[in-house]
Parts: sequence; structure tokens; C-alpha cells
Amino acid sequence: MNLMSISLFLDNAAPANATAGIGVTVGYFAIVILAFYFIAIRPQRKQEKTHAAMLTTVEPGDSVLTVSGFYGVIIDVMDDVVIVEFGNNKNCRIPMKKDSIVEVEKADGTSSAEPKESKDTKKEKKEKEKK
Repeated sequence: MNLMSISLFLDNAAPANATAGIGVTVGYFAIVILAFYFIAIRPQRKQEKTHAAMLTTVEPGDSVLTVSGFYGVIIDVMDDVVIVEFGNNKNCRIPMKKDSIVEVEKADGTSSAEPKESKDTKKEKKEKEKK
């Protein structure tokens, strides 16, 4: 009788441990999914937003670097297409999609690939100018 009561006790305890194990497993999966989101998905979306913002500022006269590594000057801008002039030859004008532009250097010399200055570096520059 003693053995039978132990086996009944173990049978009743097993489902509670199994559900606790499932809860822990689901918790681990949730942590892995959150980590994957913050490591992979979120930075990619941020990069896509900055690239889209860069493409909206493109205007004729800007120097660009394409995905294939060619440097050129933008001649005309349309909705999704830009006409880029490559090299010194004025006859080498090629229409291409805006998405194939990697870097834009404005006609005034500023580059879109340059990191923006933080407030601290701006303050340091002002202090150096005062001295």
C-alpha cells in the first residue's frame, strides 16, 4: 500500500512539473525573440529610415556613389529614377534607380555619410574658437 500511495503522489506531481517546464521554455523563447529583435531587426529598420531620408534630399548637381562603386553627378531627379553622369564624358548619362545610391555628397561639399556632430562636440568646438 505504501508503494501505491507513492506512485499516486508522483503521478499527480508530474503534470505540475511539466507545465512549469513549458512556462520556462516559453519564457526562454520570448527572451530569444526579444534579443533577436533588438540585435537584428531594429538596427536594420533604423538604417533603412536614414537611407530613405538621404534619398529624399538628392538634387541635381550632387555627387553620388552607387552600389556598384561608380562615382557620378546627378543630372536629373524623378520619382524613383535619377539620371547620373559618369566621368568627364558628357554623353555617358545613365538612368538608374534611387535605391542603388549608397552615398551622396552635396554640391556644397557636405556628405550624407558623415556622422552628425553631437552637442558635446559642438560645445567643444565653440570653446576652442573662443580661446
